Amino acid sequence: MSNTYEMMRGTAADANEVRKNLIAFNLQNVPNDVYEEVNLCLKDSAGRLIAGLNSVICWNWMEIDILWVDEACRGQGLGQRLLEEAESIARSNDCTFIKLNTFSFQAPEFYKKYGFEIIATFENAPTGYTHYYLKKDLH
Repeated sequence: MSNTYEMMRGTAADANEVRKNLIAFNLQNVPNDVYEEVNLCLKDSAGRLIAGLNSVICWNWMEIDILWVDEACRGQGLGQRLLEEAESIARSNDCTFIKLNTFSFQAPEFYKKYGFEIIATFENAPTGYTHYYLKKDLH
């Protein structure tokens, strides 16, 4: 008996189902079942979002997916506040490290200033830039 499968682009719901299924599989193989989204935001007095950090705690680490600060609000320590709060949450959840990635046109020097070390790079990703992977150990 042969099956025919149709390849297509998935929807947001499909992506969430794929994520849920992989998490379920992982839980069968790793005893620590920690998986928690940690999303932080800073808003101005009018309630407008001016900065945010999206991350997830997986097993014994935190992975920061996005850290963004509105261009008009940069240089005021908002990124630092978000990063420090994320680290505090990671430590309180017994994470042993934080990992993230950034591009050369974004903020590799910012992260290095707060103790992150470059562990891998991809040149020309995107073309003309460098893609950095960073890690901070939480001893």
